[in-house]
Amino acid sequence: MRRSIGKIVRILVALCLTTLTSQVSAQTKGATETEGRQVLQEELTASGPAGALKGTLTLPDDGETLRGNTPAFLIVPGSGPTDRDGNSPLGIAAAPYKLLAEALASRGFPSLRIDKRGMFGSKDAVSNPNDVTIDRYGDDLVAWASAIQARLPAGTGARCIIPIGHSEGGLVALAAVGRLPNACGIILIASIGRPMDQVISEQLRANPANAPFLAEAEAALATLKQGERVDQSTLSPALLPLFATEVQGFLVDTMSYDPVELAATTQVPMLIVQGLRDIQVTQKDARMLAAAAPKAQLALIPDVNHALKVVETDELSANLSTYANPALPISSAVVEVIERFTAEVMGRQAKEID
Repeated sequence: MRRSIGKIVRILVALCLTTLTSQVSAQTKGATETEGRQVLQEELTASGPAGALKGTLTLPDDGETLRGNTPAFLIVPGSGPTDRDGNSPLGIAAAPYKLLAEALASRGFPSLRIDKRGMFGSKDAVSNPNDVTIDRYGDDLVAWASAIQARLPAGTGARCIIPIGHSEGGLVALAAVGRLPNACGIILIASIGRPMDQVISEQLRANPANAPFLAEAEAALATLKQGERVDQSTLSPALLPLFATEVQGFLVDTMSYDPVELAATTQVPMLIVQGLRDIQVTQKDARMLAAAAPKAQLALIPDVNHALKVVETDELSANLSTYANPALPISSAVVEVIERFTAEVMGRQAKEID
């Protein structure tokens, strides 16, 4: 049974946990060639609470002459120790954010991908990466949006920003988009549509082998949902990683948010992207978000998994193998739907300028 719960925890950790790490992610600087076109990459910094936040700005090779109404994307990472490229020491090396940034730049769009406060390049921004909330992550997005506008001023005013939130990053983006200066859209990729406690409960219940632990896990979730802490001494050893003391505060905070309520009150154009081979977030979540925001565009993309890679089989091993393969491109369908949505946003911007 421990083995079964262990598998569940390894999947849940990619959704739920913020784990202390001082590992620094190596970043490419200078020019990179993608899809036959050179893109430019440079380090960008923003002010954090105690030190610098750091990220990588990726530009088309003619990035200094971007059209005035070209939006800049702000890629918001998923949960836990996920770095600016979308990799994690927990065993994820697919580099989805890096590949997405390069694909977007090859099509003429600038983007910034970031290290979260207290982690990797942003490790000096706070002393404790576990002492975070969704709102504090939102503060960082505001700082990043200002940094983008300072680095890439548009000819007609500050360049507009479109956050791209992946997984938990979708919740952060939804909670913060109303505070971003000049936000002109929001893109949610593989983002949950229910409070976090419901997501965890469903994933635990999906495996019948977890039955002996369900009552205990549900009781712990209920305690956290009420804003209280769980006494680890009362938990089975198999549940300790999921309800680690150092992350309980963040779990309490995330459980207080309802993504559907946030989506319903979002005022900017919204694109919801969900891969149908995703084993962590399902189309149920995407449809719930879309139902709450009737004007949002919903893109359900076959054969795309949580790492934005193409998987053409139901075999779990084939799906998980893509998480460790940075050489495998991300789905072109994901990039194309983002490009179409952005063209519509730019069209609206142009009409407003006229």
